Amino acid sequence: MIRWIPLFFTLLLFTSLATSDDAARHDRTPELSAEQPGGDFTLQSSRGEFALKQFRGKVVLLYFGYAKCPDVCPTSLAVLAQALGELSDDELKMVQGVFVSVDPDRDSFQVLDDYVSYFHPNLIGVTGTAAELAEVAELYGVKYSKVDLEDSAFGYAVDHSSTTYLITPDGELRFMFPHHTPSFVILEAIRYVLTADLSR
Repeated sequence: MIRWIPLFFTLLLFTSLATSDDAARHDRTPELSAEQPGGDFTLQSSRGEFALKQFRGKVVLLYFGYAKCPDVCPTSLAVLAQALGELSDDELKMVQGVFVSVDPDRDSFQVLDDYVSYFHPNLIGVTGTAAELAEVAELYGVKYSKVDLEDSAFGYAVDHSSTTYLITPDGELRFMFPHHTPSFVILEAIRYVLTADLSR
């Protein structure tokens, strides 16, 4: 069951994550529509083919952006890194961060590796062809488009939605965090999912 976590539900999420599984089943976080996003995909990284399903057994935190993003991506990845930094070593072994670049023309594997390593070692950068990225973006409801910048050395920017997706160890999309979600909310969601998975 997927949960969308807008800012005004932050406190509700924090409270529900601290409750028992029984109470969590009766929370009132809004449901998404019946046609829910998410799913497996395959892209490429500097390590070769990247398949989301290869991380079964781990919590995956998924974010879409690009390396030359001036503000939104660095902010979101810094928040994600802060949440990861609060995890214990044992918890961290069960979590993988994934940054999907929607700017394949500029974001080479080396660029992506350098970019994500700046934020946290548990992040991997992946990308693909324009067609492959469009398919993955559609799976997760991600919107992005090029915007020409006439007076910039960059040439163009990429407008894109800014959501962090939490995928459970069994591959299901569980939480969606919009931009500006506090790191403690993401942290508690990670721990909630890890605890629920271990208790099975």
